Amino acid sequence: MDPVLEQEIISILNEADDLTIATVREDGYPQATTVSYVNDGLRIYFGCAANSQKANNIARCAKVSLAVNLPYTSWKEIRGLSIGGKAEPVTDSDEIERVGDLMFEKFPQIAGYAPAELESIELFRVTPEIISVLDYRKGFGHTELVKVVV
Repeated sequence: MDPVLEQEIISILNEADDLTIATVREDGYPQATTVSYVNDGLRIYFGCAANSQKANNIARCAKVSLAVNLPYTSWKEIRGLSIGGKAEPVTDSDEIERVGDLMFEKFPQIAGYAPAELESIELFRVTPEIISVLDYRKGFGHTELVKVVV
């Protein structure tokens, strides 16, 4: 991947707090919901209730789509990402601790929910496979498609 484009992707991920994730429901329809997230480079992490429809959808089908958009005041400023990838539960204790630290740093309000509410949360990692980078500063509708090699 072009290093400049990779840095742009990471910059957008670093600047945004929320994303919309689409999972595949049991009946085949997509389900899109908004979640707060953190990222470690291109890897994206979010938590949700372990018994939620989103968690159940991911358990059945790991394919997900994400949309990340930065705030803008003019269409000429639109920047965002459309990501296709795979989501999986994070089970490694060292990774869980590292991501927990990232989450507490980015969202200090989490401390108000700990520990009881966080015990029923499952942590997921999304590994992007394809990313469409939207950057209207380069022209209306400008996108660049990137296949991510892990």
